[in-house]
Amino acid sequence: MPSNQPAIVLSLGGSLIVPKEGIDTAFLKKFRALILRHAAKGRRFVIICGGGTTARDYQKAAGKVTPLTRDDLDWIGIHATRLNAHLLRTIFRGNAHPRIITDPHEEMPTLKPIVIGAGWRPGCSTDFDAVLLARQYGAATLVNLSNIAYVYDKDPRVNADAAPITALSWKEFRKRFGGRWDPGLNSPFDPVAAREAQKLKMRVVIADGRDFKNLDRILAGKDCKGTVIS
Repeated sequence: MPSNQPAIVLSLGGSLIVPKEGIDTAFLKKFRALILRHAAKGRRFVIICGGGTTARDYQKAAGKVTPLTRDDLDWIGIHATRLNAHLLRTIFRGNAHPRIITDPHEEMPTLKPIVIGAGWRPGCSTDFDAVLLARQYGAATLVNLSNIAYVYDKDPRVNADAAPITALSWKEFRKRFGGRWDPGLNSPFDPVAAREAQKLKMRVVIADGRDFKNLDRILAGKDCKGTVIS
């Protein structure tokens, strides 16, 4: 991954790759074009894929057949992230390392500008893996992309008066969202990842991955829309 610029670590929500309607090829085409444009300028990327709807559908299906343990739910989710990661690695063929990182402690030297990652082990989400990979690749900022534009003071799906929060400390974030991990948890950022990011004094930007103009500004290091946690 040759460059004198630090890597950009993206935690790419599975809800962007595979929303309820199915694999979003229109999103993937735009995302691919934007990443390759920045890679051509010498930027390096580590992209960690979430499980999204694929994980939740398989978890629900298994639960209808037999009682599941927390580990069962986590492993289904982990393998969903790996399926999504193989999809991403394939669409970046020629520009990405041919192997997917599934252990965030693994060193993967490469001349390619893109490395794709996926879930590691039960007890956390790919957000936690992204934090560990950001540490390994020397990234000062981690960008968490999902289908929400900000962290809100209430759940915007059920509260019309939910207000966006543009900046939070890790202490404030963890007070709002707790510190316990549950498989399939719907939180702006995994509580286990938040604890590790706070320890590392890492800056995390939470933004809507579908807003490509804004994502372009984030990747260029310009002012952008989103919630900054630090």
